[in-house]
Amino acid sequence: MSSVGGTLLKLRSLYASRKRADPVSAQVRRTLVETLYTQPSSLAIGAFNGIVATAVAAWVANLQILFVGCLALTVIAIARVAAAYGLSPERRETSTRTLELIYEIGAFSYAFLLGVIAAMTIWFDASAGVEVLMVSNALCYGVGICARNAGRPPIALGQLTLVCLPIMAVSFVIGDLAFLTLLLTLALLIPAMISITMNVYKVLCDSIAAAETSAQLAEKMQSLARTDVVTGLSNRAGLNHAMVETMMSIDSVTRLAMFWIDLDRFKEVNDLLGHPIGDRVLAEVARRLRDLAPKKATVSRFGGDEFVICCQIADRKNAEQIASEIHAEIMRPFRIDGDRLEVRASVGVALLPDDGSDADTVMKSADLALYHAKVQGRSQTCFFDKSMTRNLVRRREIEGELRMALQRDELSVFFQPILDLETGKIRAFEALVRWFHPDKGELRPDEFIPVAEESGVIVTLGNWITVQAARAAAQWPEDISVAVNLSPLQIRAPGAALGIKNALREASLAPSRLELEVTESLFIDDNHATGAFIEELSAIGVSFALDDFGTGYSSLAYINTFPFSKIKVDRSFVSGPNAGRKSDAIIRAVAEMGSTLGMDIVAEGLETAEQVQAVRAAGCTLGQGYYFSRAVPDYLASMLLTQERDPDHQSNKLRNRG
Repeated sequence: MSSVGGTLLKLRSLYASRKRADPVSAQVRRTLVETLYTQPSSLAIGAFNGIVATAVAAWVANLQILFVGCLALTVIAIARVAAAYGLSPERRETSTRTLELIYEIGAFSYAFLLGVIAAMTIWFDASAGVEVLMVSNALCYGVGICARNAGRPPIALGQLTLVCLPIMAVSFVIGDLAFLTLLLTLALLIPAMISITMNVYKVLCDSIAAAETSAQLAEKMQSLARTDVVTGLSNRAGLNHAMVETMMSIDSVTRLAMFWIDLDRFKEVNDLLGHPIGDRVLAEVARRLRDLAPKKATVSRFGGDEFVICCQIADRKNAEQIASEIHAEIMRPFRIDGDRLEVRASVGVALLPDDGSDADTVMKSADLALYHAKVQGRSQTCFFDKSMTRNLVRRREIEGELRMALQRDELSVFFQPILDLETGKIRAFEALVRWFHPDKGELRPDEFIPVAEESGVIVTLGNWITVQAARAAAQWPEDISVAVNLSPLQIRAPGAALGIKNALREASLAPSRLELEVTESLFIDDNHATGAFIEELSAIGVSFALDDFGTGYSSLAYINTFPFSKIKVDRSFVSGPNAGRKSDAIIRAVAEMGSTLGMDIVAEGLETAEQVQAVRAAGCTLGQGYYFSRAVPDYLASMLLTQERDPDHQSNKLRNRG
């Protein structure tokens, strides 16, 4: 008996050392405990076999105590099978220790009782057949349970020990050679089964631990694959995954809003300050968006400088409020390494189910709304409208046809004269592009110029206009200059100044006869490229005019900074619906400023003699508009100049209403 006790102590020591040497995580332990409850049918079969064997032994031996043992064994077996079927290891509210304790009570009770019944058949000297039946049944159960419950060695080996102990005790008391040999056999069986069980346990632990590590690694890799490394937000893959889960979990009455956010002019932050600073700005924007987003919202960086927020909303007004908060948070100045940065954003918003019944449709609608927000001037919010789809189709159609028009020579450059308001003589012509489509007729510039700017075609188109204008001007008298409008995108394009120089060289036109008109929007997001462009061309004699003055963020700072020789007052102050006393006062103030700075002031949009008299009285020096002439082809421009310089036509000053 002392050897058995020593074996049990050794078992406990081995199991404890195993835990210390190779600690098993809580999840692995849970998995091992769950193996005890798997296939309860095998438990039921084993219990049924033990009960039947005991009943047969009691019937053959006709021993009352065996009938009592059979009844007790039946009660324990039923309780164990019921617990196996009733307790679900998948229910996480049932602790691992509780599952293990319940199983231990039933397993140890059944094993010990089965061993006692086998020992009683020997003690009461039942027939040899009954003794063999019960002893073999008990030992087979003990050995078999070691394999079944190897995931929890204390339980498996504890059951084997409890089965063997009563048989070993009776064999020792009887003391004859056969039973002492049986005692020795069982004493050797226990350590042998300890070794086997522990080996199986080690294999199980290693396999489950490896599977657990692989699962954790896979989960971590999946998480990394769905996370943006710069901001810590979900990336495009994470957004798609979150949208799928969201769509699966919401009902038909839930309203969602998707906010597609694009940082305006963010590329210039990277270009001027470097990508590390740009990444810090993105991280700060991400933090602000995460803080303002409603609970359970999905906040992601879709790519580049674009972010997406998807969340539940009460109504459209709620979405408008969130969009307003997005603008307010992003517009708050950034402080990075002591530098103050200001960032603005355009936001496109689409609602579910209003603008789409599935995630893909809502995302497309939000993207289209963002496109329109940027087209309409940036730094604003635009909600999706069905008309946007039609407009987009129209713009895409125009973009494709415009590219072909440049190749097919469908475009023409017309010239509108700019006159001296004192002498009535032509001082310059403004080059204006016209598109005569073979099927659709003449397309207005306000239809295709915005499309050209959005698509980048404006760079090619602008260079082509400059070349054509320079060639036409080279045929005019040397005192007549030509004005060409430049897009901010064209100015910021690589080699912009070189393109202008090449146009002048090819046309053999003096740089002083070329005037480049730029709008105030060019200076809102000023960068080094703009200043370098103006400085390089001014150095060779090209002049610059500030076009549409008064319609944007008018500032005297850049008028003082850059070498403008002319300011063009926007037509809205001359002939627009709001023209009146206030606009007259503004024109007068601009004219006085121009006079002081030695700059010409051009009044655009002149349509009546009264308007001409008014702007001349206000101090404007030059005028342009339908009152004098519409834009005309280059040969008519040359004809106008010829007529003006012909003495026979001196009395017929330009009064062409076109």
